[in-house]
Amino acid sequence: MRKLTYFIACSIDGFIGGPDGDASFMVPFVDEEFFEFLKSEYPETLPTHGRRPLGIDDLPNKRFDTVVQGRVSYDLALKEGITSPYAHLREYVASRTLTESPDPNVEIISADLVGRVRELKAEDSAFDIYLCGGSAVAGELADEVDELVVKTYPVVLGTGMPMFASGFEVTEFVPDSVRTFGNGAVVRTYHRKR
Repeated sequence: MRKLTYFIACSIDGFIGGPDGDASFMVPFVDEEFFEFLKSEYPETLPTHGRRPLGIDDLPNKRFDTVVQGRVSYDLALKEGITSPYAHLREYVASRTLTESPDPNVEIISADLVGRVRELKAEDSAFDIYLCGGSAVAGELADEVDELVVKTYPVVLGTGMPMFASGFEVTEFVPDSVRTFGNGAVVRTYHRKR
C-alpha cells in the first residue's frame, strides 16, 4: 500500500500561513542550500511552472507520482493563470465548490475525499502520494496521513492557518529524521505510529 505523505512548510508555532492563508513569509528561506535539498530529495514537490525557468523540468520523480491538494492551495495557482501546477504528477484537487476542472490533467474530488484517497493508496505503484495542503484537506485526511515531512522555518506567527484544521484528537507519530539548515530551517520526518 502506498503512503500518503503530508509534505508541508510551517512556522515554529505550527502555522502553514497567516489567517488569510498567505505564506509568502516562507519564500526567503528557500535559499541555495535549502533549494538543493528540495531538488535532490523532493524534486516533484517543486511546481512545474517553477521548475521550467530553473532548468530542472527534467528531474525525475523520486518519491511521489500523485498530488492531492485543496481548493485554497489550487486557487493560488489559478490566480496566476496556472491550471496544472504539478503537471509532472497526477493531480487531484479536493473541492466541493469547483464543479469542473479547468485542466484535463487535474481531477476534482467533490465527494468522499477519504474514500478516493484510500483508492489511490491501494494502487500498485512504487511511488507515494504527496498531500500538498491545505489545512482543511489535511484535517479531513488526518487519519489517512502515514508520514509527515515538516519544513519548519524560524518564524513565529502567533495565529494563522494550522497544519490540520480538524477537531481535537491525539495522534502519535514516530520521528525518523531531523535535518537542520544554515538559515535556521529544520526538516523533520515522522511516520504514523500504528
